[in-house]
Amino acid sequence: MTTVAPYGAWTSPISAEDLAPGDHAEGPVQSGYYAGAGFWWSKLVPSQGGRYAIMRRQGSEPPQEMLPAPWNPRSRVHEYGGQAWRVLADGTLLFVHHDDQRMYRLDPGSDQPRPLTPTPATAAALRYGELSIPASRPDEVWCVRETHHGSNVTRDVVSVPLDGSAASDPALVRSVVGGSQFLIAPRISPDGRRLAWIAWNHPQMPWDGTELRVADLDADGTAGPYRTLLGSTTESVLTPQWADNESLYVVSDRTGWWNLYRTDLSGAATSLRPCDADFAVPPWTLGAHSYVVLPDGRLATVRTHGVDTLAVLDPGTGELTDLDLGDLQALRIVSSRGNQVVLRCGGPRTATALRSVDVVSGEVQVLASDLAPDAAYLPQALPMSFAGASGRDVHAIVFPPHSPDFEAPAAELAPYVALVHGGPTAHVSSHLDPAVAYLTSRGIGVVQVNYGGSSGYGRAYRASLRGQWGVVDVADTIAVVLGLADAGLADRTRLAIEGGSAGGWTVLSALTSSDVFACGVSYFGVADLLGLAASTHDFESRYLDGLVGPLPQARALYDSRAPLNNVDGLSCPVLLLQGLDDPVVPPQQAEVFRDALVRNGIRHAYRAYEGESHGFRRAATIIDSQEAVLSFYGQALGFEPPGVPMLELWTPQPG
Repeated sequence: MTTVAPYGAWTSPISAEDLAPGDHAEGPVQSGYYAGAGFWWSKLVPSQGGRYAIMRRQGSEPPQEMLPAPWNPRSRVHEYGGQAWRVLADGTLLFVHHDDQRMYRLDPGSDQPRPLTPTPATAAALRYGELSIPASRPDEVWCVRETHHGSNVTRDVVSVPLDGSAASDPALVRSVVGGSQFLIAPRISPDGRRLAWIAWNHPQMPWDGTELRVADLDADGTAGPYRTLLGSTTESVLTPQWADNESLYVVSDRTGWWNLYRTDLSGAATSLRPCDADFAVPPWTLGAHSYVVLPDGRLATVRTHGVDTLAVLDPGTGELTDLDLGDLQALRIVSSRGNQVVLRCGGPRTATALRSVDVVSGEVQVLASDLAPDAAYLPQALPMSFAGASGRDVHAIVFPPHSPDFEAPAAELAPYVALVHGGPTAHVSSHLDPAVAYLTSRGIGVVQVNYGGSSGYGRAYRASLRGQWGVVDVADTIAVVLGLADAGLADRTRLAIEGGSAGGWTVLSALTSSDVFACGVSYFGVADLLGLAASTHDFESRYLDGLVGPLPQARALYDSRAPLNNVDGLSCPVLLLQGLDDPVVPPQQAEVFRDALVRNGIRHAYRAYEGESHGFRRAATIIDSQEAVLSFYGQALGFEPPGVPMLELWTPQPG
């Protein structure tokens, strides 16, 4: 029998502690692959300061942690890292340690890693990512190196000896190729004679325009002069893989969609299967890819047009055969072995996990899984589209309030929170997010918005945000929440908005330019565009050229768009959450906005967390921030959430 209680006042077995699993929990899982006789994967351990642990399972044996604390395999190349560890066939573990960014090896049977790269002149001045072991050079690890010389940053592909000799002799780290401000995805041909990679320069971002470059390798493993096969400042080319010694598979968005091609060494490219879908994702992290080559020469692919689909593509005939994965979404290929493709994926009521999919038999096996709340308390995930201000559809996933224990009074409409993703090129899907269930199981509806600029809907949809950041994203989010209210699903007077990073910018922009929302929560959000342009890290230092406009020409636009300069248009309460070690959106962004809130007499709270960077990883931070958000919503939206500490809001004093 259910209890009648107001939305937001429901009790739930999903606690903030459940969102920050402890040492022995099976997740949250990250990357993983087969090596030797076992399956290896990484998982976040919030209770250990947000470090990543490397786990291994062999056969029916219980999982074993292979890298002891406090070692933390996490790269800071581009600040977002990627492919920070590899395992050799004999079980030797190679990894980049987060604290000093040096590369290490841990031999089987040892508990003490030894360094492979030299000590930098200053901490983390030399960073490594996208580690790989070329078949033609098994005594070396090849990777992307990022070198910081004060404010100047350079990148190249380097080779590091596996015997550890370069740890004391920096000259033994061999620079293979440079020639651009950014380069990713180094791939050596099967015969070891050529290197292919992706390159671009400021002010481009890799989803705007890149080049596929190829160079011959000298006998010592150094690249000669390169030639550009595909790509430009207006064509994004990604994820090259050698098809044979004379041709490559690659993804290009020259038609408006990231489709698969095969190109020879002259740059003559042939489309494998024209399709109105994206066979790639924006490469925020190193090593991202959405296809792998199978033993029989076919390709296992993930394509996205709103939803993700796993399929097998025959490059000779163009035949594309979809595989049925039920409700699994957010499909990300992380590795493969034979006909088994390892995906990180989950469903609306199915835990995110690393799953092995046999593309021949269709068998799906869970290899390592996140913890999942009781399915009875998980919401439905309803894909919906709404008419945007421009007439273009805006895509969203709606998660209505749900609990088997409670129902709301018949005449009451639910409060709703619009969750705005970051990037802003990211993409949300209908997979299980415990943070969403934390709200919906308490009677608070959630809608996740794929506003203009999001990936997964082609280049034109991404490009709709160009020059319009703070305009299109705000308008699209408002269109979604007002659409929910017009449909009788949401209480028009109790709408909230929440987002992190670029999503935090949209939160602050929406609150200072409209009266639609009753409150907002910004996780490390952007408040001051000029301040961000002057202080953010190199990878995104020219991102604003495309999102807003180049400086100094667009300075007036930077001033007029910045939420910091529009606080006079704000009248509702705001919660600011910030990591104090954030190099992407520095704490000054939250602090100057907080000071503006004080000057304007706006109710607010500011929570700053020591040791947190761009994204919260520590258990204490996750718990405190989630409970603070719930208390904040209760105070702003008019309900009393049981069981959480009261968040103290700064309130102007009379007189």
